[in-house]
Amino acid sequence: MTHREEDLLQVAADWKRAGHQVAVATVTATWGSSPRQAGSQMVVDDQGRMLGSVSGGCVEGAVVREAMEIMEDGKPRLLDFGITNEQAWEVGLACGGKLQIFVERVE
Repeated sequence: MTHREEDLLQVAADWKRAGHQVAVATVTATWGSSPRQAGSQMVVDDQGRMLGSVSGGCVEGAVVREAMEIMEDGKPRLLDFGITNEQAWEVGLACGGKLQIFVERVE
């Protein structure tokens, strides 16, 4: 299910109002092959609920783990993920790519 950015931010506000810690992850840059474009977002709460998408794959699990830490310590992070062209070829992908994701706690 796809959600517009304003829907995700409304969900984040609703979760926060309900007493949960919340973090927002935003794709800030991509290079090469990337499943989501810059500006794509995901919201995560302290119960592990998530909505939206920043990668459509295993990167999202890593982002959720980081979001949990960010909700605890309040320190935003810029995360880098990538796969080289050589690594991509080895697993049957046409080319590699990179993405950066900024994750911050909702105050």
